[in-house]
Amino acid sequence: MQNKAVFLHGALPGERVRFEYIDTHRNYDEGRVLEILQASSRRVKPLCAHFEQCGGCSLQHLAPAAQIEFKQNQLLEDCRRIGRVQPATVLPPLQAEVWGYRHKARLGAKYVEKKGRVLIGFREKRSSFISDIARCEVLHPAIGGRIGLLEELVMSLSIRNAVPQIEVAAGDNKQVLVFRVLQEPSAEDRQRLSAFGRDQQLAIYLQPQGPDSIYPLFEIADDLYYYLPIETKDVRINFKPQDFTQVHPGVNRLIVQQALNELALKPQERVLDLFCGLGNFTIPMARRAAYATGIEGAVDMVARAGENARCNGADNIEFHVADLFHPEPAAPWLRKHVDKVLLDPPRAGAQEVLPFVARMAPLRIVYISCNPSTLARDAGILVHEYGYRFTRAGVMDMFPHTSHVESMAVFDR
Repeated sequence: MQNKAVFLHGALPGERVRFEYIDTHRNYDEGRVLEILQASSRRVKPLCAHFEQCGGCSLQHLAPAAQIEFKQNQLLEDCRRIGRVQPATVLPPLQAEVWGYRHKARLGAKYVEKKGRVLIGFREKRSSFISDIARCEVLHPAIGGRIGLLEELVMSLSIRNAVPQIEVAAGDNKQVLVFRVLQEPSAEDRQRLSAFGRDQQLAIYLQPQGPDSIYPLFEIADDLYYYLPIETKDVRINFKPQDFTQVHPGVNRLIVQQALNELALKPQERVLDLFCGLGNFTIPMARRAAYATGIEGAVDMVARAGENARCNGADNIEFHVADLFHPEPAAPWLRKHVDKVLLDPPRAGAQEVLPFVARMAPLRIVYISCNPSTLARDAGILVHEYGYRFTRAGVMDMFPHTSHVESMAVFDR
């Protein structure tokens, strides 16, 4: 065990603790704290009674301001170590609500025969078992305070053994629960689910197979939606329960506004949005630019992005389906002039599309990241291979009380 780092679950920097080893690896070991001998001044009492067990959160014992500092330091350290770059300016962190913020989540569900009841929640820390929780402090309040009621509901179904998960999707207009069902619910099951939804003012959907099979149980399938306060008129983004949307709507609004500020679009400029999804950034950008183009790999998302553009009266936008991890060099959208580019890739980053972006020679690139290590890698490529200046970067607290780091970086030609 000499000369190996030991990562202690539940300990904070500077603390003295008593711990036990729980796992060993070639280059590091893992331990679990048994007793805090000298606590950090930044340690706080977790709000959630299930924090020690539930894997939904990992940093509730660290004060929110210290969580942000930890995430900012991780971003800058990854940039230095992986990309060999540092931003000229560190942006102030973007923060909003730290409780009841999660509008998207996937909860596990399991009937445990030995306990004679159903468990619903996130997985336990370092385990595949579902946490035994009564409520969740980070979920939307319409869901987080009703975990026990949900467990009773599923327990009352004839198919309690065939409901492995429940998806949560909340918009500004309603909250949806999508029950994954491996067996056809009985008529009584449907009646119980419908009654629960009406009593709790929740929309209930069923998913018998893949995401395309999702359907509403007792109401017309009107879209969920959220608003973005842009200029003098809000942008409305419609979405389906299975669509990707940002987990924290409050932080998302701040991110969109900051991205617009950093892009500093002029009325005559053209902007390209890569990994555009539902048009979360594309439509607001079109309000300020002459023309906006959005590129996304999922056909259904592109179709809904186009519908969102029409819903908002944005006729200076076009959307294209393209695999940005295997770009087609002859794609028409790559041959058009653009002045600014926004990148919002998944955790794998944007490495494959960067040569094509560099060839378009935009004046500025704004990069939204959900993984500091791939952002750092891509920042190094933009700086060292394509001559861009790394001007600004900062974190956004999309997932308070977790170690998940979201960030924004700005590059100038």
